[in-house]
Amino acid sequence: MGAGLAGVAALAWTNPAMEEYEAYAGKQLVRLATEELCEKPSLPMLLRLWIRNCDEMVASQQATLADLAGRFSTRRNIGLASLFETRLGGQDLLPGMRLPAADVLTLGIAGSFFILKTESQPGSGQ
Repeated sequence: MGAGLAGVAALAWTNPAMEEYEAYAGKQLVRLATEELCEKPSLPMLLRLWIRNCDEMVASQQATLADLAGRFSTRRNIGLASLFETRLGGQDLLPGMRLPAADVLTLGIAGSFFILKTESQPGSGQ
């Protein structure tokens, strides 16, 4: 019984806080934005010619993306774990170019994060 209580206490102690989720989400958003903006031909031709190091430019915005994720996320603390729901995107970035929309449900437990469900709508480019 003592080991079980210790396990429960360890889970409660390592239940991720919102700040930890924001850092995790910022990294995930950098990965997704890099795929969407840098690896697919979604940027208008003029911007692709102007932006030389798209990957580096997106990566430099990790703190901003983490903050953005925090503003559009809710945390449900269930004691031993937390559920984080993030809904963002869908805004117009430039005329004719809409950011992809995403709804993500993530489980935070034992200091780790596991994506349970994602729903997304692609952005639109010229």
